[in-house]
Amino acid sequence: MSTAILASDSIGRAEQFSTRVAFFIAGFGGAVWAALVPFAKTRAGLEEGGLGLLLLAFGIGSIIAMPLAGALAGKYGCRRVLIASSLMVCVALPALATVSSAPLLAASLFILGAGVGSVDCVINIQAVIVERAAGKALMSGFHGLFSVGGIAGAAGCAGILSFGASPVTVSLIAAVFTAAMLIWAAPHFLGFGGGSSGPAFALPHGVVLFIGILCFIVFLTEGAILDWSAVFLTFTRGADPAHAGFGYAAFATTMTIGRLSGDAIVRRVNRVTIILVGGLLAASGLLVATLVPSVTAAMIGFALVGAGCSNIVPVLYSAIGKQTLMPESVAVPAVTTLGYAGILLGPAAIGFVAHVASLPTAFLIISVFLIGVAASGRFLKT
Repeated sequence: MSTAILASDSIGRAEQFSTRVAFFIAGFGGAVWAALVPFAKTRAGLEEGGLGLLLLAFGIGSIIAMPLAGALAGKYGCRRVLIASSLMVCVALPALATVSSAPLLAASLFILGAGVGSVDCVINIQAVIVERAAGKALMSGFHGLFSVGGIAGAAGCAGILSFGASPVTVSLIAAVFTAAMLIWAAPHFLGFGGGSSGPAFALPHGVVLFIGILCFIVFLTEGAILDWSAVFLTFTRGADPAHAGFGYAAFATTMTIGRLSGDAIVRRVNRVTIILVGGLLAASGLLVATLVPSVTAAMIGFALVGAGCSNIVPVLYSAIGKQTLMPESVAVPAVTTLGYAGILLGPAAIGFVAHVASLPTAFLIISVFLIGVAASGRFLKT
């Protein structure tokens, strides 16, 4: 920690810019893979079940890599880990567009997950340090660039593919673009991590565990909308399957807008209030979607969920920078891993509840959890 404190005087706008670029890279890399999934499925001759198992490789790679990335950042600095992780993304994307066997696809996807997960983890460590050095709210804007990267990756790949380009061409363009962004930002990545004292790995405890649980719930909510909103609109509300994707689009749009405008809001409103209002807004969105029998109401509800969730996680990461129980190089990976677990395990749990009861019931249970998040903010030092 002392190294970070001594170097904090040298942190300025260039480091803030590099932080935004790395968040963009993390969002961009995952979105490019999403556009390549149908081609990989066809090339490998996978059925839905086999594809589902293949997709687990991304999450496994991310969850395994995050604690290791945090430990390496604490020892060698954020810069080295961010460069190595971003290069893993650059290598994995072309491989995912060319290999045809399931084992090789799984290995490539594992590398991509490890790269994206490591970038996501370490850049949050850097973000905590940069925000603290700046003495003002920056975290929402940082996370907003992750969303912008996701939109750019998905829209850019779709646009290039629509012009008849092959998946290999798209992946190479994405890899070159990622490398160019990395070269632009790398000189201003932090040469130190979130503290070198203490254990390299540690289970979250105390306030860090509390923050991790809140992140788990919010990420679970995001995973629920990502994986189940189209199913809900189609089979519960009777929407045209061709239009069902607009539910997630409404969620993603309000979340991106909320994060990009979030720093200005956080500077004017107490962070506890952000968590309170955000949690209640997200819970009310799910209540509207499930209790009002209308496709339009469901769309509005999902948009409210995105707006409500948008700034909760950034505020929680800011809270990590204010706690002294665990160094950032250990606390951030622990919280990020719990969050990813919510995205990976949550949708499966929702499917189980939907099978036993109904999908609206599962959404209602999540709304109760979100009310709990809203009530929990007052216990944090934010």
